[in-house]
This record gives sequence, C-alpha cells and structure tokens, in this order.
Amino acid sequence: MAQGDIADLESLRAVGRRHAITGIVHLAITLPWEAGNDDAIGAAGRTLDGFLNIVRVAREWGVRRVVVASTVGVYSGVDVDGALSEDLPLPMRHFHVIPTLKKITELLAGQLAAEAGIEIVTARISGTWGPGGHLPDPFFPAPSLAYAAAHRITPDLSGLAHQPYAEDALDLCYVKDTGRALALLQLAPGLRFATYNVGSGRTTSNTEVIAAIASVEPGFHVALPSRDAAAPRWLDTTRLREDTGFSPEYDTAAAAADYIACLRAGNER
Repeated sequence: MAQGDIADLESLRAVGRRHAITGIVHLAITLPWEAGNDDAIGAAGRTLDGFLNIVRVAREWGVRRVVVASTVGVYSGVDVDGALSEDLPLPMRHFHVIPTLKKITELLAGQLAAEAGIEIVTARISGTWGPGGHLPDPFFPAPSLAYAAAHRITPDLSGLAHQPYAEDALDLCYVKDTGRALALLQLAPGLRFATYNVGSGRTTSNTEVIAAIASVEPGFHVALPSRDAAAPRWLDTTRLREDTGFSPEYDTAAAAADYIACLRAGNER
C-alpha cells in the first residue's frame, strides 16, 4: 500500500517509482466542506488538477486503462422515467457540486482520451452503501439506518440534504458489488464504450431498506413519512453486463446483513 496526494504530481510519481502500475481506478473528488472551509474555487481546482495528474502519470507509466468515477447524479434533470441509459443527453445546468464536477470530468476524459491516446472509461455509479462509505450519506438514508440498527440506537437522519420519505427509491448497490463492477471495467480485455452505468439495475425504496435491516435486527423500527411515490428511475446496466459479465451478488437483505456485521465488528463507517 502507498499513500499519495493526487493533487501533488510528484507525490503520484513517487508511488510509480515504488510500484509497477498497470491500471488506475480514480475515485477521488475534493469538495469545499471536505476541505474544512468554503473555498469552492480551490476545491474545484484540486479536483480537476487531481484528475489531470492521474492522466499525466497514466501516460508516463504506460497504463492500459483509466477508469474514472462519475455519478448517477449526472442524470439529475433528465426528463425520463424508467431506465437511464448512457446515451441520454445530460442537462448542462448546475444542480449540485458533485454531478457538476463529474460532468466536467467526463467531458475532459473524452477530450484527453482522443488527444492523448489513453483509454479513459467513465463509470456512472449508483447510490452505493456499505463499509467505508459516507456516513451519513447526504443523498439517501440507508447507511444511517444500517448504522443505527448495528448500534441499536435511534437513526440520526439530520445529515441528509432532504427529508427522506418511505417511498423514495433509487438504484441502490452494495459497495462490494460496486467495487467488483469497477474491477471488471478495469480488467476487461476490451470495452466497446467510454461510459458505463454501474449499479444494481433496479430501484430500492427506503421501505425495502428498512424491512431488510429489520430482518437482521428484529427490534429495529423507524417510521418515515409517506408521500406519493415518484416514477421509478434506475440505471440501465446492459452495457456493463454484456461487456464485463457483471451481475449483483447482494440483494438488499444480504447487503444489510453484511453491512451490519461489518459495523458491529468495529468498522465505524
């Protein structure tokens, strides 16, 4: 294992001097609140500098393929119900800092792949929960619900950006499935596309998450307010399945059981 700072080019080059790097999966992003201040300009610059440095060292090291994390959030504002396919046109207006930076990175990835001769693959990752993730995640309550069940406490949902409702649903994927999908994208002998959705390929509601957690921890109960359910939307994972053979191994109940076990084993996230 080696640690480095992707915004520091020499730090990355030092890693390459100690290890033979054959592939890169780039997941990092710098956000203003993670930097401990409100320096939005600096945070955006560090994010883009980090991505450009990854591409620089990939070319220096002769890396075969770079997989870059994007997000399901790039589909925000797309007027489509049902499956979200990679070919859908994306709105270029700002909704939130994360999808904004990810869309910029996707555009840069296309340009650099074409002009620098490096294979860069973008992975639009669904809502992912499990060990090592955001706690709380600002966009969906599953991690906070699992944490509360593992510690037998009342869920704290104050860290969410919006009030969660029982019927709210998204393409929810367990982190071990997400990680395996990214590994398959990195290691596949050949890929036909530059962009792939990474997710479960179905929707999971908060009600389903709560029921799955309760199957592991029978005393767990939380009542979220109700409202009319929005039309379901999920990631079309046809490309991923056909080009890598990926299919999720964890359903919601199995994911809840594994996550709670990890939390109880001392993993506080």
